[in-house]
Amino acid sequence: MMNRRNMFSRALAGASAWFAASAAQAGTTPTCKVVYHLVDFEKVDAVLGNIRHHYEGVGVEQATIALVVHGPALRAFASGGSAATRERLASLLRDGLAPIACANTLRGMAMELKDLPPGFALAEKGGVVRIVELQQQGYFYVRP
Repeated sequence: MMNRRNMFSRALAGASAWFAASAAQAGTTPTCKVVYHLVDFEKVDAVLGNIRHHYEGVGVEQATIALVVHGPALRAFASGGSAATRERLASLLRDGLAPIACANTLRGMAMELKDLPPGFALAEKGGVVRIVELQQQGYFYVRP
């Protein structure tokens, strides 16, 4: 039994190395796709920091990151929000972050997409629906 495990582990390691070498030969880089889920207003800075660390950890060119925001957290990005939050968001947008606002939350807060910084897309069917759609496209789900 132990011998089978070792053989399986070696085969898996060999296959992983082959795929990595094939990607490098083809001139492509593996991409991780992640969707961050942000609801809590008090977690906005922490989540933006997590995303920054994510980009730094894997490299901007290897990460496709979406940020779905709904509930109270959406207010942090609205007009009149913190300049520091807007600056952090702008920096992440330059790195490729795709922020997405929940249409249901916007309606509930009597806000519009234009009340948010440029770069936000609208989740017309709702934030949680968009999260599931992204997961179906192979995105990993993170809710700090």
